[in-house]
Amino acid sequence: MSELLQLASPSTKPSSNGHPLAPHPLEPLTAAEVAQAVSILRAASKLTPTTRIVSIALQEPAKELVHQGAANIPRAAFAVLFDNGANACYEAALSLATNSLTSFRHIPGAQPTMTIDEQVECEQAVLNSDEFKAKLKEHYGVDGTELVMVDIWSAGNYGSEEDRTRRLARPLCFLRSDATDNGYVRPIEGLRPVVDLNTMQVIRVEDYGRWPLPPGEANYAATRVPNQRPDLKPIDITQPAGPSFEVNGYQVRWQKWNFVIGFNAREGLTLHHLRYNDAGQERSILYRASLTEMVVPYGDPGPTQRRKNAFDVGEYGMGMCANSLELGCDCLGLIKYFDAHMCTSRGEPLLIKNAICMHEEDYGIGWKHTDRRLPETPEVRRSRRLVISSVSTVENYEYGFFWYLYQDGNIQLEVKLTGILSLGAAGPEAKPKYGTLIAPQLYAPNHQHFFNVRLDFDLDGQPNTVLQVDAVADELDENNPFENAFYAKSTKLLSESQARAHLNLETCRTWRIVNEQSLNSVGEPVGYKFFPGDNAFPLASKNAWWRKRAGFVESHVWVTPFHEAENYGAGDYPNQSSGGDGLIRWTAQDRPIANTDVVFWYTFGHTHIPRAEDYPVMPTAYIGFLLKPSGFFSQNPANDVPPSPRKQGASKSCCH
Repeated sequence: MSELLQLASPSTKPSSNGHPLAPHPLEPLTAAEVAQAVSILRAASKLTPTTRIVSIALQEPAKELVHQGAANIPRAAFAVLFDNGANACYEAALSLATNSLTSFRHIPGAQPTMTIDEQVECEQAVLNSDEFKAKLKEHYGVDGTELVMVDIWSAGNYGSEEDRTRRLARPLCFLRSDATDNGYVRPIEGLRPVVDLNTMQVIRVEDYGRWPLPPGEANYAATRVPNQRPDLKPIDITQPAGPSFEVNGYQVRWQKWNFVIGFNAREGLTLHHLRYNDAGQERSILYRASLTEMVVPYGDPGPTQRRKNAFDVGEYGMGMCANSLELGCDCLGLIKYFDAHMCTSRGEPLLIKNAICMHEEDYGIGWKHTDRRLPETPEVRRSRRLVISSVSTVENYEYGFFWYLYQDGNIQLEVKLTGILSLGAAGPEAKPKYGTLIAPQLYAPNHQHFFNVRLDFDLDGQPNTVLQVDAVADELDENNPFENAFYAKSTKLLSESQARAHLNLETCRTWRIVNEQSLNSVGEPVGYKFFPGDNAFPLASKNAWWRKRAGFVESHVWVTPFHEAENYGAGDYPNQSSGGDGLIRWTAQDRPIANTDVVFWYTFGHTHIPRAEDYPVMPTAYIGFLLKPSGFFSQNPANDVPPSPRKQGASKSCCH
């Protein structure tokens, strides 16, 4: 396998004309560039003993320069800093080309993403707290905190002065039965420590009464699960001739696709400059695709559960929480891995090895037709897709982000949800109303997951328009005598307020992004159609505290004109914010959006009413969306896919 992996992971792969691909200006920062950015900040005296580096990422160049193919675009970085001593957030712009600090500004009242270091330090603060130890002894008779595990949880904002003025965390605590036990099944329900992350001290332990520890155990580790299935036979995936993709740095060519893989501490995996080679013409489709935010609100109003919600992008950093993926476990086949280069909050190098996985998958039948009149039949083509994925662990939950590119021009995002439910203790006779009893005295509260994705379309160029498409029944008149007629009604979206919309099952609502200045073979604007997948509406009141900060959940679809400063659905700093930022604020301007550089935002939700079968570890749930060419090509772009070779010993038909 190592030999095959070497074939799949060249440091430089020549392009189809034999010349090396030049570095792309949208590739993420290298380890050396991150170190250079830290050095610039230190030289400018911006890193005091109390300053944390929240993130350092590529400052993306102007879109016009990238589309023009300008050579030697200067590299730049953007840093977010937080001074614990001053309780102050700062943004810094850095020129890597001139090795200089180009701007530095204070962001009043902002609490940026919690860093990985803070998560570790917060746990230690709770474990070392004398007040917490005393409460643990009082409630459970436990001496010491050696078996306690602490998950940092964002504090949110519930209108109090401390929510507005202090950098806080409200951790959840659990008690293992031994050092390798699944501690999540024994929540310490009655105790909620509150930690000031600036001083890294427990400022109080909120006491909600004595709750018995759930009596059972439920482990998932292979070393602790007996009687594992003995009848599972190996599945080997091989590509003896190597992969079909070419890689240079973070640039990828696969089949007719050409794109750049990005990664940063906040968003995690991003895709850039997505193009398709159509009969020798390289046509742009998406300039940038990213997860901008997600929120997980819980639905139990009880005092120990009511504050549970998490903005996993803006409060924790999806990239910072990324896993190092492993062959045979996270990924199967001939894999190309990409590393993520970041830094700790103190400026030390932080490498997430194999943060991104890329491979090819067989995806069943791409197309097929059997014509009984022809001797050579059927005609079948296998579908193959390219998978670009990353997985992040945010305390108890895992989120997998899987982008799929298909030979027929389709683009798909699938989010895979797994990990461990956030559990609570229940009384011996309790029948929880707001969750599911999944084991004796252990329950999982109802909750929802909402994701927001930003799709910056440059479909055959930047002037694009979005159409809302509804399937509607025709009028019942003499032109519709059998009363069977229906048609697709397209509504051209002219302004931000008009574009805000929800899904509509009754009209099979979709959206079509078109370029009215680029016409296809039948004289119509070229386009791509957006097909939503499963979705949900928020079940909390619009006055719920979390919902005030998550304005992006108020509509499933938003459309805005491109603005380089508008990147996150809940705004730049949702952590402990009072809300009203992001899409809610931007679209209040009601700017025109037709025939301009548009950004399409999609919010999609998963409502989780837990099951016993989600315990002790949750089988993967899936949610996402699909983009399909709609008049972008003159015909099926996968029509030229060659047939698969027949296997030795197979009959004339490759289906037998």
